[in-house]
Amino acid sequence: MLANPSRVRLIDMLLLAVAAVWGSTYLAAKELVTPGSVIAILALRFAVTAVAFLPVCLRRLRAARRDEVATGTLLGVILAVVLLFETFGIAHTSATNAGLIISLTIVMTPILDSAVNRSWLPPQFFLAATAAVVGVGLLASGTGLRPPSAGDWLVLAAAAARAVHVTVMHRRSAQKQYDSLNLTYVQMATAAVLFCAVSPLVGEPAWTVASRLGPGLWLVLLYLALIGTVFAFFVQMLAVRKTSPSRVSLLLGTEPIWALLVGVLLGGDRLGVLGAVGAALILVGAGWGQRIERLHREAKEKNGSVAGAERVPEPAEGGRSVAG
Repeated sequence: MLANPSRVRLIDMLLLAVAAVWGSTYLAAKELVTPGSVIAILALRFAVTAVAFLPVCLRRLRAARRDEVATGTLLGVILAVVLLFETFGIAHTSATNAGLIISLTIVMTPILDSAVNRSWLPPQFFLAATAAVVGVGLLASGTGLRPPSAGDWLVLAAAAARAVHVTVMHRRSAQKQYDSLNLTYVQMATAAVLFCAVSPLVGEPAWTVASRLGPGLWLVLLYLALIGTVFAFFVQMLAVRKTSPSRVSLLLGTEPIWALLVGVLLGGDRLGVLGAVGAALILVGAGWGQRIERLHREAKEKNGSVAGAERVPEPAEGGRSVAG
């Protein structure tokens, strides 16, 4: 059965909102982290997330199934890897670089998804993704992207881990009666436990960093925890279950546009002609790829429904039809 078009449009709008939020988190994280406080900041971010979100989820969590918790835990471990690479990368590169490089997830996800499912998307999809990647390159040229540093490579590793996260999320939760809220919370709680356990061993302990944060930085931390984490990952989980990893990845691929806007409006960056062309290519590539993916998926669903309706009932033992 095809998804309700109005519901799909709503999910698309929410995903664009998530892209905008994530685009703003690079500058926010840059304000918070230093190379020695990465684990501590992540521990505080996810501890705040887990505590704030628990009252909303407590009743649902009591009814959570074992396989649902196992899936959420696995996704939480992968999520921790994504944030670890990404945040260490941000500490060693610019917020603009991080926002641009992470968008390469839009290429990595469909390639991984197609390889896992052994069902490639139409060639036009990869043309659209390539257009978006070229746009990223032009954006980088327009803002003076330097040769890759260690931080840039870490953010690239985060993009690859993000593709794995989205693909595993889809394979483990799609078509199952899992509670999206439970899955989101278990992910957050798993990441919180991991980061809090590691924090005293690597860099500065979380409590030391927390004691020196002023009110302004605490507001930034709360924004990262509640908007950039809880809201964003819940929408992503819902969208992956209702659509597909490739569609989600393409819409979230507009993230560098938002990252650049935040950099221009709040961080003092300047957008040249090449940057403007790159921004347009990312938007066109994401929109075009989204449409190709949707039409391809709907055609497959329709063909599957027709094939199921036309299938002749197989005979049971003794040669009798199941229907007979």
